[in-house]
Amino acid sequence: MPKFLEQKLKAEYAAKGKKGKALARAVFGTMNAIGAMRGNKVTAKGEQMQAKHDMESHTAEQGEPKRKQRRPAMVTESHAYHWKSRENIRN
Repeated sequence: MPKFLEQKLKAEYAAKGKKGKALARAVFGTMNAIGAMRGNKVTAKGEQMQAKHDMESHTAEQGEPKRKQRRPAMVTESHAYHWKSRENIRN
């Protein structure tokens, strides 16, 4: 079971005023809905979520960036020229 997700959902639903069985029902219902669990069993997706969280929290403790930043997509002049030529055709 993804413990980090369970704790996060419990805090979120407790802030909304849920308690007891209603709180548990909301938490586990949400985890079932997103595919982290199936009934009372953890799915592969749930295990991956927990492993990813553990990896990110471990790297955050070391002071490293959580993930590698993606480069922004580059627009070449040929694309810009292409769109300009289409606009000229329409006008």
